Amino acid sequence: MKNGTIPVGKTKFCDDYGKYVAMSAITNHLEHKPGDRCEVDWSGPTMSFTNPDTGEAITVYLFVGCLTYSRYAYVEPTLDMQMDTRLRCHINMYHAFGGVPVRTVCDNLKTGVVKHPREGEIVLTDAYEALGTHYVTAIMPASVRKPKQKASAEGTVGNIATAIIAKLRNRKFRDFLSLRKAAAKALKEYNDAPFEKRPYSRAEVLVEERQFLRPLPAVDYEIASWEMNRKVYPNCHITFKKNFYSVPYAYRGRFVDVRYTDDMVEIYHDHQRIASHPKFPDYVSNKYHTNAADMPEHFNQPEMNDERMRGWASAIGPNTVEVVEQIFRSVQIKEQAYNPVLAVLRLGKHYSEERLEAACELALKNASSPRYKYLRAILANNQDILLKEREAQSHSQDNSSSVSVNETGAFIRGAEYYGGKRNA
Repeated sequence: MKNGTIPVGKTKFCDDYGKYVAMSAITNHLEHKPGDRCEVDWSGPTMSFTNPDTGEAITVYLFVGCLTYSRYAYVEPTLDMQMDTRLRCHINMYHAFGGVPVRTVCDNLKTGVVKHPREGEIVLTDAYEALGTHYVTAIMPASVRKPKQKASAEGTVGNIATAIIAKLRNRKFRDFLSLRKAAAKALKEYNDAPFEKRPYSRAEVLVEERQFLRPLPAVDYEIASWEMNRKVYPNCHITFKKNFYSVPYAYRGRFVDVRYTDDMVEIYHDHQRIASHPKFPDYVSNKYHTNAADMPEHFNQPEMNDERMRGWASAIGPNTVEVVEQIFRSVQIKEQAYNPVLAVLRLGKHYSEERLEAACELALKNASSPRYKYLRAILANNQDILLKEREAQSHSQDNSSSVSVNETGAFIRGAEYYGGKRNA
């Protein structure tokens, strides 16, 4: 007991305190304007589904939004209450309403509100403020510990606990998708049900209120995040969320920044975008997404197979094709011919394709199944060139030199080659 105060008994104190509360707890009836305001909150009660692989119960949170005039409710089950999830729920809610109210009243969670002082300016997170700017709605957090400032959302949360959570409490969900479908069906029944103390239903009044809502923007707000200083590996890829995305090979060894949304991954260097990729889902790992233009030219060659080898041989000439076909016919499975065929075809790079074609023509006349060693001996000894020279002389002179090739690939020159009657 403080000095100078009058002591009272417990009965007197409780009676006086009751009168004080009755005098102080005065409420005011508010008339809501159509299209003016919506209120959002997270439901205290949660739902869950069972992971079929582990048997673990996964908690599901409910985002709740409500237009104060029509009392039309929006509910979205989510797996977390992070900032990106909260923003995504707002976007989906505006689409469900068919427009955007003038004011969006929210709570004071750190995912949306950085600071809400008693005096001074309220500070929102950059992403939350950008959302309000994009949809032209004023984001207005309710005062701390003042639930009556968003009474519609608080009341809707209580109604949703009965209309959805309690209604579905005996159902066992095996995945998140089935839970979302059941919640959406229960929500529709809730909005379609007639009011108890006013005519029509929430869905019917929404049709009237929708004409007072601001129109949705042509493009939805894009939720994007950044990760800085990712190193480009020697294979011209960066790692991001356990997957790999290609970067132009000129940036190997450098550090880049990653901007990502739900669907895209964009890679920046010195504030310039240098690559973009579709984003792998979060449950995917160790996958590669490679843009062909990002890799050096020799990396983009398709895998060598029999079709490519036959095409390569066709570009050289018909005799080369026949040599290649003989090699393929000599093996049991085509893969066994890959190395010997490539060895033959690569002779065209060393000696020229024209000489390889001539060597194949010469080899086919004197060997049953010429291979690399036989053709290389002809090319190394310039026998294909000598043959062409002899053929040219046979067309220009009456007595041409006779040239033959034995089975070992060696030339046998007659007496006429060394002089003969013509030079006697």
